[in-house]
Amino acid sequence: MTSQDAALWVFGYGSLIWQPGFAHSRACRARLAGYERSFCMRSIHHRGTPEAPGLVLALDQGTGGCDGLAFEIPQAIAAESLEYLRARELISAAYLETRCEVTLEDGTQVGAVTYVIDRDHDQYCGGLPLEEQARIIAHAVGGRGPNAAYLFNTASHLAELGLRDSQLDWLAARVRELLAG
Repeated sequence: MTSQDAALWVFGYGSLIWQPGFAHSRACRARLAGYERSFCMRSIHHRGTPEAPGLVLALDQGTGGCDGLAFEIPQAIAAESLEYLRARELISAAYLETRCEVTLEDGTQVGAVTYVIDRDHDQYCGGLPLEEQARIIAHAVGGRGPNAAYLFNTASHLAELGLRDSQLDWLAARVRELLAG
C-alpha cells in the first residue's frame, strides 16, 4: 500500500489554503476540473449573520476548473481531521462533502475530500453581479471576522502560490475602494 492509498487528501480552494486548521504531511498545488471557485454562498455564521449575510467561496459547477491546494493527511489523524473539517465546513449544510479526483502539480491524480455548494440550499446565490458581491463583502462581518479580510487573505495567498484568480483580484481591488470611500 502506498502512502497515497493510506492518506486522506483534502482539496482547498478558499480559506483552507491559508488557514487549514489541521495537520498535514504535505500541501501541493492541484486542479479540480468541472468546478469553479465562486462567491456563491451566503455566509450566516463565519463571515456574516442571518440578518446581514456575507459571502464565502464555494465550488460551483462550471466548464473550467479550479486551482487550489491538495493537502495530504496521514491516515493516523484522518478521522480527527475529517471531524474538524465537518464541524467547520458543514456548519449550515450548504456544502456537500464529496470526493473528487484532483490533479496534483506533478500530474498525479488523487481522490480528495472536497466541499461543493448545494445548489438547492437556501444559502446558494450563484450568479450575483461582481459589483453586488463587492458591496456585500465590504460590509459583512461574522463570527470569524470581516468578510473583506476573508477575501483579501484568499486573494493574496492565491497570488503567492502563483494561482491568480482574476475575479478575486477584481473583487479585492473594488472592496478596497469601497472601504476607502
